[in-house]
Amino acid sequence: METEIRSLEFSAVSRTSRLVLGAKISELPGWLPRSGRVLFVCDPVVESLYGRRLPAGVPRILAPRGEKRKTPASVRRLHLSFVEHRLDRSSLAVAVGGGIACDVTGFAAATFMRGIPFAFVPTTLLAQVDAAIGGKNGSNFLGYKNLIGTTAQPRFVFSSPEFLGTLPRREWACGFAEMIKAAAIADIGLFRFLETHAECLLDRDPETLGRAVSAAVRVKAEITVEDELETGRRRLLNFGHTLGHALERAAGIRHGEAVAIGMAAAARLSVRRSGLEENDAERLIRLLERFRLPVRPCGSWPEIRDALLQDKKKAGDRIDLVLLEDLGKAVIVGVGQKELERGFHDLCQRG
Repeated sequence: METEIRSLEFSAVSRTSRLVLGAKISELPGWLPRSGRVLFVCDPVVESLYGRRLPAGVPRILAPRGEKRKTPASVRRLHLSFVEHRLDRSSLAVAVGGGIACDVTGFAAATFMRGIPFAFVPTTLLAQVDAAIGGKNGSNFLGYKNLIGTTAQPRFVFSSPEFLGTLPRREWACGFAEMIKAAAIADIGLFRFLETHAECLLDRDPETLGRAVSAAVRVKAEITVEDELETGRRRLLNFGHTLGHALERAAGIRHGEAVAIGMAAAARLSVRRSGLEENDAERLIRLLERFRLPVRPCGSWPEIRDALLQDKKKAGDRIDLVLLEDLGKAVIVGVGQKELERGFHDLCQRG
């Protein structure tokens, strides 16, 4: 695993973006433009906890909260607020919150006046290591995850560990799910680091957390630069997400928990389809469990199958799944519905 990074600039097709890690909330004003209008779109809970520490004098509106409000109706309300606050292409919309606030604000900004600048201040661990990075912005539609959206990079992503101090344990674990995903597909050094430092990370040790966040962010940023529009390698970032998104819809569980179950199922399928060693599959599942993440599916297979049929990666009766050849090395494999069902039931019966 490489040394910790504090700031990283990467140039994608749509925009050059700056990632700032380990910052203090008090440093945020230095990242705001000196001219042009700025509007904060704040998660309501974040606003109540940290509102007084955000830059004064910048107008604020509330972002939608909860997966059920990640809808086109919420995007429309943001568009109306942008009009009310007279935003234009010289303005900056800044999302302050978790993945939902970032997704919806980024989508609204990318589609307002054919695109105005935006930035993210992610306040959850999951958003800091994954959701706020990479330029995917979107909305759920008819209950299906991220069915409409754009690819557009934020001007900057400002991540401060100070926001994580009030994060509930369950949300904390969800962030580790995305960290484990990054390690499993592309960074065996990070995987080993998570194995050997699990207790320190669960105890929220700042130095250990900084190193893990930095490594996970590097994986996401490097893959995004290589394949921003997801025509090739970026598809590997979907490890655990195909079944995970279906579980979110069918069982109503949190994103990180659903992805953890999806990774566990993909690990079992990887043993049969892509040559992953059985002990490595168990090693991944044990790591998920150490971070207090679920690994057994919930909900019924018919409901999950129906959600899978709406997945963007479906082709005919097969779905492209990200599987593992080794820990730290992922591949794309077309898997039929019968095989998916078998993997689902195998995981249900795991002792």
